[in-house]
Amino acid sequence: MKILIGQSYFRILDPKEMKRNMPYPPLGSLYAAALLKAAGHEVIFFDAMLSRGVNDFISQIAISKPDILLIYDDEFNYLTKMCLSKMRSAAVSAISEAKVLSIPVLIYSSDAADFPAEYFSAGCDAIIYGEGEETLLETVKVFAENYFLSTRENINGLKFIKDNSVFTTSGRALISDLDSLPNPDYTFVDLPAYQNIWRKNHGYFSLNISTTRGCPYSCNWCAKPLYGRTYSSRSPKHVAGQIKTLKEKYSIDHLWITDDIFGLKTNWIKDFSSEMKRQNTIVPYKCLSRPDLLIKGSTLNDLKESGCKTIWIGAESGSQKILNAMDKGITVEQIYEAAKKARKLGIEIAFFIQFGYLGEDWNDIKLTRKMILDNLPDDIGVSVSYPLPGTKFYHIVKQQLNAKTNWLDSDDLDMLFHGSYERNFYKILHRFVHAEYRAKKIFSKKIFKDFPHLIFYLIKLVKLRVQLSSYLKNKKINIAIQ
Repeated sequence: MKILIGQSYFRILDPKEMKRNMPYPPLGSLYAAALLKAAGHEVIFFDAMLSRGVNDFISQIAISKPDILLIYDDEFNYLTKMCLSKMRSAAVSAISEAKVLSIPVLIYSSDAADFPAEYFSAGCDAIIYGEGEETLLETVKVFAENYFLSTRENINGLKFIKDNSVFTTSGRALISDLDSLPNPDYTFVDLPAYQNIWRKNHGYFSLNISTTRGCPYSCNWCAKPLYGRTYSSRSPKHVAGQIKTLKEKYSIDHLWITDDIFGLKTNWIKDFSSEMKRQNTIVPYKCLSRPDLLIKGSTLNDLKESGCKTIWIGAESGSQKILNAMDKGITVEQIYEAAKKARKLGIEIAFFIQFGYLGEDWNDIKLTRKMILDNLPDDIGVSVSYPLPGTKFYHIVKQQLNAKTNWLDSDDLDMLFHGSYERNFYKILHRFVHAEYRAKKIFSKKIFKDFPHLIFYLIKLVKLRVQLSSYLKNKKINIAIQ
């Protein structure tokens, strides 16, 4: 069959990401393309990440006239997992165009799994949920044989409309051997274009890979629509071999390992480090882990020896009260210890910070600011609590949600529920915390050439402090901004 694969995440619709200029190819979609190609299908690939907009996708549908339109989102990318409403609108536009041309449409995305009615109303024929690859192959096969309507109820991992309501088949068992999957096929995307953007703006070229699927932890705001609380890994030898190929074929300078948790199994990290050295393929990389894992045994040393340059941790809050409310399963002390140990080894440490969780007050915010300034991580990412379907957090605040259930783009920062403060407060706080952090970081280095930047951030801090105070005063909230 001739299959057109596209995605719903259009970077051009996300101003924050356009400004960062750090695009990564849609990894999940490239897995699907490689799988369909290996099964003998003709694959046409539309890369929404670098496209000029939704109209390009619509034009591609009309030009290609595929047997099936497949919208297969990159669920390895946190931007896709955020389920942004601009991207949902983009997907709906593409589906509508395909239906005008009588082209069947399959979709695989967290948002479609959570809000299927939005996609079926546009004309989608079926939604794949859970782990996508095997369900995709089976569904495409019955479409090719014209047996979809008569056999769809027997395909595990599928949603479709039956008798005017959403019918969901049984869940599919997860793939037991991830090494059996073909590696993502980067020839489907314009890799030189990615290289140019990276090297022009950052001086190096970074690509993305995944080594695991799933996360066994129970942070109650974290959605797990695909793998639940499971965790499976590719073999260290297989991963190192893929990295070696990327290094030799595409001259990569850096990797983003997209795993929700990298370094969960200490023996895996040790073996991975050994394989990277054995295959002579060390490449600097960034990954995401947890502070409690990093302080165990030789984990940090093994990460360092395998090429790890930067570790992002979900620090979230400097208040133990809030960490406990989130069911994070970590302590503030572990965050401090992990940052200290990573720095000692020369590994960069970065913090994800989340404001606005239930019960958070100004004292909790002050503790988070203190944690940032005490540790001065190499980078920070600041957001606000975002309720996603399927989470305990979503269940708690569900009755508070209005018509708007998703952010428009990744810089929306809207409080979709009734938190301690409102959206405008957190928008100002976001900029305030960044300015405070940047000023302290520059001051701590005591580099004369950075003095103008220090003055810039200090002036910005004064202005933002006034804005915060004015906001609180207007809301009759008695807090002294310190």
